Amino acid sequence: LLLAPPEPRRWVIFAHGSGSSRLSPRNLRVAQALAAGGVGTLLFDLLTPAEAEDRRHVFDIALLSQRLLLATRWLSARLDDPALPFAYFGASTGAAAALRAAAAPAPGPRARNPLCAVVSRGGRPDLALEALSAVAVPTLLIVGGADAEVLALNRQAARRLRQVEVAVVPGAGHLFEEPGALDQVIHLAREWMTRHAQAAPPLRVRQGA
Repeated sequence: LLLAPPEPRRWVIFAHGSGSSRLSPRNLRVAQALAAGGVGTLLFDLLTPAEAEDRRHVFDIALLSQRLLLATRWLSARLDDPALPFAYFGASTGAAAALRAAAAPAPGPRARNPLCAVVSRGGRPDLALEALSAVAVPTLLIVGGADAEVLALNRQAARRLRQVEVAVVPGAGHLFEEPGALDQVIHLAREWMTRHAQAAPPLRVRQGA
């Protein structure tokens, strides 16, 4: 599902969590808000319907991150500007996939365009623990204040990330269903991506890639 405003300033690729899909109402709301502000968004399913029925695939972060990298390459090949930055927005297990994809070394199925940021909403970065120290881009971990277990896991994972901020939405649960909670997520994500898109590193082309 592509939401492409005229002349987008950057792109955001969504990675949904377990039990969800590209039609996640929360991710759709975030994507629509970003698109209204001139940001292109891509929402897609990390697994086929048959694969999603097997719980082993749902928590196979290596597989999910590879799918995310392939989608990133697909989108990048269709952008006219190779310098246009993009970000990952991951939720639940999708956040782990986004972080593992951000840490993936070249060469490989990487984009031509620079990755400028990762945003996690109620994510499980602990499921990509071994990859966190290799994530070079700024990462924002948004967690509900009432989601105590996930908040603890995010704070532990944050110690392994190079550039990280943990943002707590007071009173929010895991799904950010409380009045105004998702609006705060949108504000935090938009501000983080805007700030770091402006400071995105220049694209480095590997010989023979």
